Amino acid sequence: MLTAFITIRFLDILDILLVSFLLYQIYNLIRGTTAINIFIGIFTLYLLWLIVKALNMSLLSSILGQVIGVGVIALIIVFQQEIRRFLLVFTTRYITNRKFTFEKLFSFAEKEDSGVNIDAIVHASSNMSAFKTGALIVIARKSDLMSFVRSGDILNADTSCRLLESIFFKNSPLHDGAVVIKKDKIVAARCVLPTTDKLHLPPHYGMRHRAALGIAERTDSFVIIVSEETGAISVAIGDDIETNIGPNRLKELLEKEFYPETEKK
Repeated sequence: MLTAFITIRFLDILDILLVSFLLYQIYNLIRGTTAINIFIGIFTLYLLWLIVKALNMSLLSSILGQVIGVGVIALIIVFQQEIRRFLLVFTTRYITNRKFTFEKLFSFAEKEDSGVNIDAIVHASSNMSAFKTGALIVIARKSDLMSFVRSGDILNADTSCRLLESIFFKNSPLHDGAVVIKKDKIVAARCVLPTTDKLHLPPHYGMRHRAALGIAERTDSFVIIVSEETGAISVAIGDDIETNIGPNRLKELLEKEFYPETEKK
């Protein structure tokens, strides 16, 4: 009696699709960074182990198996930033941005308004762009930015156009670094931000753009960059950066991120 050599179930197809999706997301996160070379090396080692195991080479298979077993801990250490980014992208893109939330499920949950002063930020960015005043503004969403806030000078002042322009004025002692805004408050100025690990970036990207991508990749912050060389306004969200935008586009993006319900109306 002949039996089918290969049987494919629906769960097998689902398994392949899920693995493909995870690998694609991981590739997007580490693409263009030094981590891609490490990932390729580990993946090659894993394929070699599978081949050796299939050929019943017991000694080499045992050694590679032990290396891969211990290597899981090493992977967590080496790829800690990428793992954090992956979890952040996954939760913000596929969970928190969905219509269903725990706040909507439980009516007693407290609804908080972001309270971001969009007009003041847009006006200040437009003025600094006109005078080619370099600026780096990080607007917090759900991520805790306290580690970056502590690296700067605490202000806790109301967000205003004049204050933002004063901070980034070239002779101001606070202009070097980033401003962190939470809701309607400028929490701190002169904050130090991490730079991106991406290697292949346009040559005209300066340290502000690299720092903006660095904080955007690690958190869910909305980052505004004003170039000191050209006066161009750019926005960094996640792994993406939109360059050379005008005040109207900046306002549109801010409203989309912080007042999505108002935008729909």
